[in-house]
Amino acid sequence: MSNRILSYKGLLADGGQDTILLSTKKGEVGYKIRKFELMGINENVDYETAVQIWKEFQTTLSANVDFSDNRLLGAALYGDGANQAYRPYRLITFDQEIFNQDIYITHESVSGASIAINYYLELEVIKLDESQAMVATLKDIRNDS
Repeated sequence: MSNRILSYKGLLADGGQDTILLSTKKGEVGYKIRKFELMGINENVDYETAVQIWKEFQTTLSANVDFSDNRLLGAALYGDGANQAYRPYRLITFDQEIFNQDIYITHESVSGASIAINYYLELEVIKLDESQAMVATLKDIRNDS
């Protein structure tokens, strides 16, 4: 099962949250983020937005990125527009982190424009033994408290 890649894609509304269903009964399948990309719906739309990947469902969405939050798996600040010569795009994923539960992708506009954004996510599948599964699950439980 190792080295298998799963891919997910979607169009995420501003203020939206997508769930990527990953959890299993015993938690013996782990995942690492391998690729995370964003793209606007077309080149004539102005974007200033934050897209984040979380270990748990977010009840309140924010465009603020805080790397000290241990529930965060990755974040992207995306800017694009019809009249922009410079198109900033900052993306960071914590690709060494192994998780075995569902994850959540959120999108929140910085500029206040309510525009959807495309995302593409690749996860590497990792077979976990019983003790590795227990550690990953306990880390996720700790994140919830």
